[in-house]
Amino acid sequence: MSALIRRAAGKVRANLNTTHHYRASAALHIINETGLYGFHHLKNPKGFQRFVDDAIDRSGELVDYITGMPSSAEIIRAMDEISDTVVLLYLREFVDEATKASMRINEYLHFLNTNHILYNAVIKAERDSDLLTMEARRAAHFLRVDLEKGGIHLPNEKLGRVNQLNMDIAQLCTMFYENVSHDPGHVDIFPASRIPKHLHHLVKPIYRSTSLGSRDNHMKEKGFQIATEPSSLSSILQNVSDSEVRKMAYLQGNSVPKANLGVLDKLIAARHEIAQIIGYKSYAEYALHSNMASSPDVVLSFLIEMSKTVRPMANEEFKAIWDFKREKSGQLCGDLEPWDEAYFTGLMKSSTYNSDLSVVSSYFPLSQCIEGLKVLVESLFGVTFNRIPLAPGESWHPDVMKMCLHHPDEGDLGYLYLDLNSRKGKYPGCAHFAIKGGRRISELEYQLPVVALVCNFSSRNSSSVRLNHSEVETLFHEFGHALHSLLSRTDYQHFSGTRVVFDLAETPSNLFEYYAWDYRVLRTFARHYSTGEVIPEKLVESMQGAKRMFAATELQRQILYALIDQKLFGEQTCPMRDTISVVADLKRQHTSWKHTEGTHWHTRFSHLLNYGAGYYSYLYAKCFASTIWNKICKEDPLSLDTGSALRTKFLQHGGAKDPASLLNDLVGDGILRYCDGGGIVPDITCLCDEMGLVKR
Repeated sequence: MSALIRRAAGKVRANLNTTHHYRASAALHIINETGLYGFHHLKNPKGFQRFVDDAIDRSGELVDYITGMPSSAEIIRAMDEISDTVVLLYLREFVDEATKASMRINEYLHFLNTNHILYNAVIKAERDSDLLTMEARRAAHFLRVDLEKGGIHLPNEKLGRVNQLNMDIAQLCTMFYENVSHDPGHVDIFPASRIPKHLHHLVKPIYRSTSLGSRDNHMKEKGFQIATEPSSLSSILQNVSDSEVRKMAYLQGNSVPKANLGVLDKLIAARHEIAQIIGYKSYAEYALHSNMASSPDVVLSFLIEMSKTVRPMANEEFKAIWDFKREKSGQLCGDLEPWDEAYFTGLMKSSTYNSDLSVVSSYFPLSQCIEGLKVLVESLFGVTFNRIPLAPGESWHPDVMKMCLHHPDEGDLGYLYLDLNSRKGKYPGCAHFAIKGGRRISELEYQLPVVALVCNFSSRNSSSVRLNHSEVETLFHEFGHALHSLLSRTDYQHFSGTRVVFDLAETPSNLFEYYAWDYRVLRTFARHYSTGEVIPEKLVESMQGAKRMFAATELQRQILYALIDQKLFGEQTCPMRDTISVVADLKRQHTSWKHTEGTHWHTRFSHLLNYGAGYYSYLYAKCFASTIWNKICKEDPLSLDTGSALRTKFLQHGGAKDPASLLNDLVGDGILRYCDGGGIVPDITCLCDEMGLVKR
């Protein structure tokens, strides 16, 4: 239970109380007035308080029931319903009331996580050999582990300290996000001609007085102010030819928010103290204990192996970029700077493969990409993915669509809210949110999963949004998460869909990225927005070639992020090293790129909060997905046989089965390696072959 609570910190807890029949008909959607996400209380901001009242009342009833020590099976089912009642969903449209509700429910969660009656009941259930299913026994085990990671087994004084530290961490995370939001940084560029016209929508006009020789002869010179938040900064670094503008933007964008240096120091110290109180050497050891990797030593060994494997090719790419810069700039002695990478690699890709991003995006209208998702699930799983009506009050914005995944024999499988267009004040970035996990209510009833997929695809006209291919890849990535949730059929929502160990969670999403690059898939939906022409195969081959050009550099970057994450949350020196020097040293050790003095890009790297000591899981997923694609999907990616294997051997089990068993059942030999001292790492053979790397 506490694992779900920790993962969802900072969002609003809620529960969908409607139970859907497993074999419900897709045609029977009764449209009654409701509230957001179908929660009848959420018709207005004040409904959040009533919503929380109901969640607490129902949880209280379940706690009372568990106090009576029913059968072990009933204890586990009741504990799972408590988790279901307080599971979190994303809502940003009613920030003030949502924040108040979140504070109230967090206070109640403190009671649940320190309730020894619940803890003793879980221990009783775990020891009971009468639990009939493997999933029930697994649920009992993980409920106990989760509670103990919250310190419930400790003496009161230590438990009190852990609880205080957890509250401090929640506040620090809030501060981190607020600092990122409130301090994006900006640079003023004069004259305005230094910014290309196609980037003017990212900047704000500004003016300054200039003197023309005479004291009284002044003119207003136009310039632009660039907000250096991540998306704008990325566009500037990719598209501006003026190296000084790129440098100014890079330095500013990677030097804010400075306040988060202190926030991170406090966060690292608090997490380290919690881990030591509970009996671990470091927060990394605490976080990894229940994952496939099992220990920081296993993760570090894997990351060092990956770093050594990728380094020769990454060095070759670095030299190629440097040589290209010298040729273009005519400066034979100039260094290759961090603000050069995106600009020159973009030029190299476009010149080598004659790839024009505007041409590529013309084949990916958002509406056609949604059609592509429909083709994908129908081909793989024999299901339909259709838009269904929203009840009055159910949507938080007119752009939101509600989709139903429906099987002709099994009925509705789950529901997905799509909120894909950017708008002011919206959650930044792209993410998948599990609103409600699937769980078995009885032999005849199954609570269907409900998820939301939130992206920020921009256009001045929402009806004509066209995606660049990296956005198409992102859409398929997040849809992979959604399918993991929608296709899972676990008895307990505790294991529904993406509720798996950290180092398995990103595998389905990484796998479905492959579908966004395969021409056999793209030709089914990628059509020119005006002519209807199917995307040419030669264009896709050019896109694939451009993708491969600097693949080692990108992989090296992900390895660096994972190493930084492990180092910051690993065993601590006394006094603690400042995070800037840790990041700089690791960058120098594992890449050829400079660290620029005074910068600290990691102060808005939110994965340090969400995936503390777990960022390596992206690399695990990359390796697992490569093996699954090459051994299971590549030969016939859209066949029902391929989809059946993915669904029945992997996706439908969520976290209910041992992850290593799932992967071995799906692929067989060649996806995992078992370490001598315990722990599991991916087999990297397929990824190395795919990228042309030589295993070290």
